Amino acid sequence: MSDWLGMAAPPRAPRPELKDRVLQHALSTRRLPSSILVAAALLGAVAGAVMLWQRATRLEGDLVAARDTLDLLRQPGGRVYLIPVTTAGRPGALTVYADSLTRRWLVTCHHLTPNRPGEAYQLWFLTGTGPRPAALMPMDRDVPMVMTLQAPPGTVEVTGLAMSVEPRAGSHAPTGELLFRVDL
Repeated sequence: MSDWLGMAAPPRAPRPELKDRVLQHALSTRRLPSSILVAAALLGAVAGAVMLWQRATRLEGDLVAARDTLDLLRQPGGRVYLIPVTTAGRPGALTVYADSLTRRWLVTCHHLTPNRPGEAYQLWFLTGTGPRPAALMPMDRDVPMVMTLQAPPGTVEVTGLAMSVEPRAGSHAPTGELLFRVDL
């Protein structure tokens, strides 16, 4: 069918020198100039150093945070509170490590239902003069959260802790439903 009505050109063999040139080109080894290889190695070394520096910086921050947590837990005036809380019908918990000497609190949250859009959980320090904002916890995913809180400044004594659902930007006083209230 290739010779339709005799119009196809008859096949021809390539010239011998063309075959030699094609084979020589295919078999020759092409080498990159050494300056390109040196530049590529230098670029790889710099990229590796930057990645190691970033990792070391992150690990250093993690170590500082872990040491701070251990210092808080080792204080002689420390107390531990386990607070069960149910969010959207799902049981969860907060664990509070309160240090009465430094007035710092380490709070861990587990199994809290993620917030609806525009909402966040808000912790409140309960004092003799009323509730004071402690922390805003926008939880978009179902992951544990850990935070360190500083008790309100001044001579205000913290007598309890509460949590409510508030607007995403937070509130100056509880406006939403209290999910728990614990006297300390």
